[in-house]
Amino acid sequence: MENTERLQSQKVRQMSFEGDALRMSMDWSVADLDKAQVLVESTEGSSHPSSYHLGELVAEMEKGVLQSGGKPAVYTTTDICDGIAQAHAGMRYSLASRDAIASMVEIHARATPFDAMVLSSAGDKAVPAHLMAIARMDVPAIHVPGGAMGAGPCMKSNEELWHMSVEVKEAKMSKEEFLAFQRACCPTCGACQYMGTAATMQVMAEALGLALPWSALIPATNAEIRRMARAAGQQVMSLLRDDIRPSRILTRKAFENAVMIHSAIGGSLNAVMHLIAIAREAGIAIDAGLFDEIHREIPVLVDTKTAGKYPTELFWYAGGVPAVMKELKGSLHLDCLTVSGRTVGDNLEQVAASEMPRFAEMFLANYKLGKRDVIYPIGKPLKEEGSTALLRGNLAPEGAIVKKSAVVKEMLVHEGPAKVYERETDAVDALLAGAIVPGDVVVIRYQGPRAVGMPEMFYMSELLASDPLLSKTTALVTDGRFSGATRGPCVGYLCPEALDGGPIALVRDRDIVRIDIPARRLDVIGFGGERRAEADVDAALNERRASWAPPAIRHAGALGQYARLARPALEGASSSEPGVDAR
Repeated sequence: MENTERLQSQKVRQMSFEGDALRMSMDWSVADLDKAQVLVESTEGSSHPSSYHLGELVAEMEKGVLQSGGKPAVYTTTDICDGIAQAHAGMRYSLASRDAIASMVEIHARATPFDAMVLSSAGDKAVPAHLMAIARMDVPAIHVPGGAMGAGPCMKSNEELWHMSVEVKEAKMSKEEFLAFQRACCPTCGACQYMGTAATMQVMAEALGLALPWSALIPATNAEIRRMARAAGQQVMSLLRDDIRPSRILTRKAFENAVMIHSAIGGSLNAVMHLIAIAREAGIAIDAGLFDEIHREIPVLVDTKTAGKYPTELFWYAGGVPAVMKELKGSLHLDCLTVSGRTVGDNLEQVAASEMPRFAEMFLANYKLGKRDVIYPIGKPLKEEGSTALLRGNLAPEGAIVKKSAVVKEMLVHEGPAKVYERETDAVDALLAGAIVPGDVVVIRYQGPRAVGMPEMFYMSELLASDPLLSKTTALVTDGRFSGATRGPCVGYLCPEALDGGPIALVRDRDIVRIDIPARRLDVIGFGGERRAEADVDAALNERRASWAPPAIRHAGALGQYARLARPALEGASSSEPGVDAR
């Protein structure tokens, strides 16, 4: 590595003489001390399949750094699994864990300090955490996506367990059949097989230019993922040599590219919040309005579960992110720099010149499919518009979002009486007891970042979506968030949240709520089952506000720290304050 005098690690050695001695008690030689020091960090752990296998990738990342003249040091801060945290109070810690992981990367990188970073993750909160850390630290860095889980039996995936459990309770499915599917539905490591948050954020890492071309959602069992990890270790040394930092990559145009790709893949709603948080770390202002604007223009091209047919490993075989970018060339900013050291446009030319896309597509023959079954051409899209819509109205003055591509046509416009709950478990109990009926609008409040850490409402949303009648007649509105696997008429992320006095705190049973996705509206339009004039509705809500007081919600420990500092959901829900010693 040339010009070692500009490396922060070498400057610190002139002041901290104990550091060299401590390093040499481990696996460092005297020669290693003069090399560029590279943080190789992952979320490896026994927490869930997205992280369990990452040690294999870390070993390759280490090799790549060593082969290119750097000295790697391996650190780990593992993540938690949203699937395992579902349906109990543990889900309150999920979003908080994103900020904690980002902060631990900062602590590791600053305390040494390191000259560059290679970070590997695959899970829902781990990938955005690592991307936030990359933006915050602004040292040469590459993200290595942890890949996709293999397909379950008959192309099914693990989110189907929720409605299957109800079928068991109703004696529509045997317990033995349920247990057999439970055993078989997650056959490999990697991110869950649908375009949920984990898969979406891997795609976003590549779309932003922070991951190598065609590295998102490689099947976790494919040897190509290990080769990609080693290449990332090698390439980060080139970025360090050329001083290519994330601040040169994470431009406004890069985020616009990511939102276009998000629209084309029908990505998770959670990505809205995460991309806003990443942009904030990079000092770039984007908001949910950008998603709504771009999703009106960029169609859905990718047919993956849960709203579509195919597991995400087939997306990579069909060409992955580069194949989607090729379709969107007329809209993308092709001059954006990426961690390959080349622009988006140059990356596409290099991938096209490679034999690999042709060989990858051959795997689709195993499923009797071609690439156009999975990734549609821009001229004949799967859906004419993207998946995300931003709604505003007297129930969400600062906005709410819905994954409209997962909403049946009958529910794009819906109005009905509110049934209000302050815990998801109470709403679930009501549904299972038959108290929620066709036409209802289920309102679950006090679920925002400052109230309870913003847990997912996946159990309730999946029960609604799995019911043949309720999925076409009943809606869910919440200041909580949804899983990337969410289907059905589910409106979430309401801002302001209930704890901050948002109008959702004022809603009562039998208020009439109207959802109009084409018009981008979310409103209370009447009370007691009767419509009222707009002025009367406003007056009644103001009267309720005068007597409203926030409930006493207190959390200790990590959740308390997060809840006290968290910003609103549509501002990224981040608990950090970027800009202080960030560069």
